[in-house]
Amino acid sequence: MHYVIKDTRFWAWAIKEISNMSVLFKANLLVRLLLWKHRNANMKLNWRPKIDNPKFMSAAQAVELIPDNAVGMSTGLAGSMRPAILFTAIRKRFEKVGHPANLTWIAAGGSGGRGLVPGTVEEVGVEGLCTRFISGHLETAKSLLKLGDKGVCELVVLPQGTITQLAEAQWHGQDSLVTTVGVGSFIDPRVGTGTQVIPGVGEQLVEVDGDKLRYRLPPVTAACVIATAADEEGNLYIEGAPLICEAKDATLAAKANGGVALACVAKIVPKDESKIFLPADKVDAIVLHPTADMAIAIPLAKPWPEFLPGAKCDVKAAARRAKVMNQILKMDPERGPVDSMLARQTARLFAKVAKPKGTCIIGYGLPQEVGRLVEAGGLSDDVKFLVETGAYGGVPAPGLFFGMSVNPERLMTSAQMFTYCESNLDVTILGMLQADGEGNVNVSKKAPGARNYIGPGGFLNLVDSAKTIIFVGAFTAKGKVTLEDGKLTVVEKGIPKLVKEVDEITFSAKAALEAGKEVYYVTTVGAFKLTDKGLELFQVADGVDIEKDVKGCCEIDLIIPESVPVLDREIMTGEGFKLAFGN
Repeated sequence: MHYVIKDTRFWAWAIKEISNMSVLFKANLLVRLLLWKHRNANMKLNWRPKIDNPKFMSAAQAVELIPDNAVGMSTGLAGSMRPAILFTAIRKRFEKVGHPANLTWIAAGGSGGRGLVPGTVEEVGVEGLCTRFISGHLETAKSLLKLGDKGVCELVVLPQGTITQLAEAQWHGQDSLVTTVGVGSFIDPRVGTGTQVIPGVGEQLVEVDGDKLRYRLPPVTAACVIATAADEEGNLYIEGAPLICEAKDATLAAKANGGVALACVAKIVPKDESKIFLPADKVDAIVLHPTADMAIAIPLAKPWPEFLPGAKCDVKAAARRAKVMNQILKMDPERGPVDSMLARQTARLFAKVAKPKGTCIIGYGLPQEVGRLVEAGGLSDDVKFLVETGAYGGVPAPGLFFGMSVNPERLMTSAQMFTYCESNLDVTILGMLQADGEGNVNVSKKAPGARNYIGPGGFLNLVDSAKTIIFVGAFTAKGKVTLEDGKLTVVEKGIPKLVKEVDEITFSAKAALEAGKEVYYVTTVGAFKLTDKGLELFQVADGVDIEKDVKGCCEIDLIIPESVPVLDREIMTGEGFKLAFGN
């Protein structure tokens, strides 16, 4: 515990958190986090198990297989299913001997630690080590964004789902993918900057192909993945994992391209032909890492059962445990009365437009609160929640557990899930940074410069696939709104989020209208629907003055009917709030 004991700031924080806890299990979770921090600071990079099979190596030995100029691909999303020991070993080797150098690194989803968490993809964010970074969601990879701003790392953005499908395509011998995903958005070269995060910097990995787009991904030559276990022959197993993510596709792509595949596992198990996830001949190095995480502070060797396929755990108890962990790590903001009202408004709209037994994917942030309300309102049995990482069924997990589900029915790869959604996604609920008068939405760019770039994640894939799209967010930024006795009051207008021109078109209203989609925008002051003439207000919060608080707080012309229904008191206050399909 030498590292943790010396970290006086960390202990001061820990003591403060413990003093605020009134329930024993909360203290238990904090101890779990302390141990996790210690383990990550003291990874045994030079240890290997005594197994008579050369595939079993120490982490330090395994990463020696990665040559300079390789195209690496890793797996994971948020805090889940990251090959942390391999990331750390790559950085340590580079710092010691200067190799591997000049890597291209691919991470489909957001798997950085925002500069705060060890053992993430940010470990490769060292000048000279990684010179090109490709991802769907770049915001959490702070070390790599800094290299981009410095001009020493090319930053490339592709739709998250398309990255996973391109990796899958590579092991089937295909080098590109033609799709409608992204048409009319910033990634369409006819509209925006394409795959270049910094305009004019780097190779374009997208081109126009008729009325669609053709995407490419450089051939993967070094896979770094995680699985739950291996047998002594070197076969990999995934049983006991909450997600598969890109582990299969990255591995098989690397082998198909003549490269190497590295895997870390949490335990050694007897061989079971019926459960083999990846055969030994597809893996070049296996690193036994007994304390590898399934998510932050949850070892794969001792998983929380609620996140495993087929689980039948108490959803409320699981949510409570996850909420405490998120509070300790400050992963989820505290939701106030206005946020709760906004979530209720969105949940009621969802119940009205969704169909029983339909499918839904929710995004990070406020959409997760909507998912919680749908579950609490008793509709979750009639809604098939999907998660872009491949979890099918159950209830999407919040915060640092984003990407996993509580009580998932089964798992598939990320690529399989995105492909499934293309024909089977009914509703998606997503956040928004900005919208314009045409109904275009920006979620991918906060401000100029690489450090302010977010990326779309799976957003581009989801809005292309879903039949109905619900965006949710505050009506203005940095404004002040109060909610008392069921009445909303705009105290300070703030910065308009309905603007003349969005900073980046992540959602194309024109493409959605042409595809016949239903699109809604739910905000604190009321909700709008997309029409061929722009945004039409169809419900307004009680207490809101349409002229002053709606039209006077945006930069666009809105369609305002003569009579706009006011939100019910139960939505405004939560008193007696209920959900039912069709209402």
